Amino acid sequence: MSSILNQFPFTEKKDTRSGFGAALTKLGETNPKVVALTADLAGSLKMNEFAKQFPDRFYQIGIAEANMMGIAAGMTIGGLIPFTGTFANFSTGRVYDQIRQSIAYSQKNVKICASHAGLTLGEDGATHQILEDIGMMRMLPNMTVICPADYNETYAATLAIAEHDGPVYLRFGRPSWPVFMDQTRFPFVLGKANVLVEGSDVTMIATGHMVWKAIEAAEILRERGVHAEVINIHTIKPLDEEAVLASVQKTGCVVTAEEHNMFGGLGEAVARVLSLNYPAPQEFIAVNDTFGESGTPTELLTKYGLDTPQMVAAAETAVRRKTTK
Repeated sequence: MSSILNQFPFTEKKDTRSGFGAALTKLGETNPKVVALTADLAGSLKMNEFAKQFPDRFYQIGIAEANMMGIAAGMTIGGLIPFTGTFANFSTGRVYDQIRQSIAYSQKNVKICASHAGLTLGEDGATHQILEDIGMMRMLPNMTVICPADYNETYAATLAIAEHDGPVYLRFGRPSWPVFMDQTRFPFVLGKANVLVEGSDVTMIATGHMVWKAIEAAEILRERGVHAEVINIHTIKPLDEEAVLASVQKTGCVVTAEEHNMFGGLGEAVARVLSLNYPAPQEFIAVNDTFGESGTPTELLTKYGLDTPQMVAAAETAVRRKTTK
């Protein structure tokens, strides 16, 4: 029996925010309409190289995130494609009114790029570990929501959203993470899920950093005789409903996994699709309606139930529910 982990070899770990920074610089070289704005966090967002190479297209707004969103919205009127960069907490919670009124409502072509999301922000603690942002952005009409799994996918997503006409929320993170998404095998296509592992017993649908945890869980489950299908949902809105239904109709049960509050995120999006089309047992791997705290990413994922053993247990529970209903 071949190892699942051997199908996803990685030689390095890199933070997803660096994938954004590298792709932004590439866009600077290839698309003269792309401009970048930051709210005093160019270094943290890995935007310094873009600023160095294209100083006339880089705007340091300072600690004025609401103004940054308004400026970005205005830039689109002249045909520019603005990429805003700050922490996820400031990219959403601090400026929700400006995003709603000036960007989403009028479908402005602004790319809201947000780093340091979720529990894996780590030691900065609860005030910065926003766990509600996916839900906030999902609820906005006209907004596309993307949460890539690794450096490669973040790079590809950043390039792709420049070609998409309309507002986008791109969520990525701070910690070093396995680089495993081979874009030749699993190319990023906006709105289309990637089936990473074929399985017949349980579907595991994950986004962001949790995709790697789902692969690890699938390896353990295979050793226990449970064949899990692993799906990477990088685009949470619009959700690839066809892929979700095709998998769950095959396996009969599902686990959703996200580095986000259990309310408002990927899990509830999948639950809606299933309730309307194919009701099936579902287990949720997500933060259980609480704020985070300071700690290392590994410690926090374990404490809040988002680590590999919890995902294995959730999958086994889903299978039992399927067989006993």
